[in-house]
Amino acid sequence: MLLCVDVGNTNIKYAVFDGKELKASYRVSSRHTRTADEYGATLMNLLQSSNINREDIDGIIMSSVIPSLNYTISHMCEYFFNISPFMIGAGIKTGLNIKADNPKEVGADIIVNSVSAYKRYGNGGPMVVIDFGTATTFDIISGNGELLGVVIAPGIKTSLEGLVSNTAQLPMIELEAPKSAIAKNTVACMQAGIIFGFAGLVENIIKKIKEDLKVDNITVIATGGMGEIISKEVSCISKIDRMLTLEGLRIIYEMNKGGIKS
Repeated sequence: MLLCVDVGNTNIKYAVFDGKELKASYRVSSRHTRTADEYGATLMNLLQSSNINREDIDGIIMSSVIPSLNYTISHMCEYFFNISPFMIGAGIKTGLNIKADNPKEVGADIIVNSVSAYKRYGNGGPMVVIDFGTATTFDIISGNGELLGVVIAPGIKTSLEGLVSNTAQLPMIELEAPKSAIAKNTVACMQAGIIFGFAGLVENIIKKIKEDLKVDNITVIATGGMGEIISKEVSCISKIDRMLTLEGLRIIYEMNKGGIKS
């Protein structure tokens, strides 16, 4: 079985695949103060809850946007599974033609999401992956598998936390769409600003991307925790796929399998 590990700014996501079949997936918070033993003990308990033995894991692939956690998670994999994880980075096979000024600057999450979207949903036309994470990223992929560029905007929860932490009387709220944009209490006022504001951001950025690509239609795939909420407020999102990144890790592992040394 294959263990996929996606280290994000807010959460670490795990998935266990048996071939192409997803056996289990988990999410834990990313904390710099946790040790390899703490991460490992948590993961062992999660695997046990799904009746998966550590001995069943014969491969590990990992992407990360937190370099300071790479050693900790890698050490956890080596100690608990006796496997060195295959890291997403320069030199791996992705089938993606990265058109950035400096391809080394492109984040592992962007590469993995783009590969996953192109391999699983590519239909010959351009596509955009919107990842509603700590940041909101728009990955623009051509019908030929080229990563044409990326738009990076603030994350929804990040924006809410910034608003609350810098104002004395605004509370932390549940992120959901209010009944009306004409809000009449503090919670609804904040919900309207955050949800409808980001819906407008998404619609306008997709509109600009279409103009720059000179196309009328584009496939838009949303992933990340807030994708479902925003998708209800916009017309441009074609599909929601919360497993996009982890499926992308599985695909890249299969592409590189012959050259991976555990």
